Amino acid sequence: MSDLLKRGRSDLLKRGRLLLPLLLLCLPPFYLDAFWLRIGLFSMAAAIGAVGLALLSGTAGQLSLGHAFFLAVGAYGYVWLAGEPGPGLPPAVAMVLAVLLAGAAGGLFSPVAGRVRGIYLGVATLALVFLGHHVLLTADSVTGGFNGRSVPPLEIGGFTFAGSDPGLTVLGVPFGAEERLWYLGLALAALTWFTARGLLRGRPGRALAALRDSETAAGVMGVHVARYRSAAFVVSSMYAGLAGVLLALSFRRVVPDYFSLALSVDYLAMIVIGGLGSVAGATAGAVFVTALPLLLTRYADRLPLVTAPGTGEGAIGPTEAARYLYGAAIVVILLYAPDGLHGLALRTRDRLRPRNPRPRPSAPGTPSGPSATAVRTKEHTP
Repeated sequence: MSDLLKRGRSDLLKRGRLLLPLLLLCLPPFYLDAFWLRIGLFSMAAAIGAVGLALLSGTAGQLSLGHAFFLAVGAYGYVWLAGEPGPGLPPAVAMVLAVLLAGAAGGLFSPVAGRVRGIYLGVATLALVFLGHHVLLTADSVTGGFNGRSVPPLEIGGFTFAGSDPGLTVLGVPFGAEERLWYLGLALAALTWFTARGLLRGRPGRALAALRDSETAAGVMGVHVARYRSAAFVVSSMYAGLAGVLLALSFRRVVPDYFSLALSVDYLAMIVIGGLGSVAGATAGAVFVTALPLLLTRYADRLPLVTAPGTGEGAIGPTEAARYLYGAAIVVILLYAPDGLHGLALRTRDRLRPRNPRPRPSAPGTPSGPSATAVRTKEHTP
């Protein structure tokens, strides 16, 4: 009976640890202004893409520099499928098809990912970024060319995730586009979190981890090397496509220059800072890398050596300052915490957790148990 009670308590504690952060994340739209909600939206979109890259690079051990390409496929796929010119599909259907389109793009590239590894795979995926950027600039009828295209708002069941209905208020708080998209981003990030953790804890995650450690050993254990490496690339591409859709909805306009090599490097920085192969670490790294330039831009006039964009010559802009800072963070983490913020948090938790004192081992030949206690008490009694 006591074992059942202990198991019930542990289950309640686990569920509470999951539900409490979700409940707290539901509160910001009621207390924060649009600037902080935008930071949260961009961070959630980045976290979705970073989780996909963490599965590919951290768990499967495949270097990819083409993550920006698959984000662009998801973003522009949604814009074209839901907008005009285009099929004009319902936005919810267009979102699902855009994610599948990004997965299909990853599937077309998966034969290369299944046979090439290391720096060679990185160079191959790097070609995707330049090829994709050229296509985005030249395919005017689909992408809008250099100026990009406006993003159709998402509508599900008659509810529009845009600020077109100024009369919508919840508990006295007017809900505009940022407030509505906050809960959409939260739902998509939670879906990504739980599905990725399920993959890592299941048989696919163990197979990918074995593949990362040794392809030969994984093949001996029955892991189909090429198939699992290709599947990891497809799953990562689908996560990136979902992140691209959420980014497009948050920006409300997509332009080709955003999906450049710098974006792929940012995503690599996210998973390195957060911790390779960790869902929580990828999320933390995504929040850090995404929020830092936005915060520096907002508070540039209060910070030394940083100036607002376009206000001075020879000074460091917020974007450049942010890149310097998280570049320095990467160096520090590689030197002192190779497992990233996630590993650092785990070690800090273990150090702060109270440990039960272990009983000192008795000397050989010393009696133990209740009789030993009685003997020692008798020996010390005058």
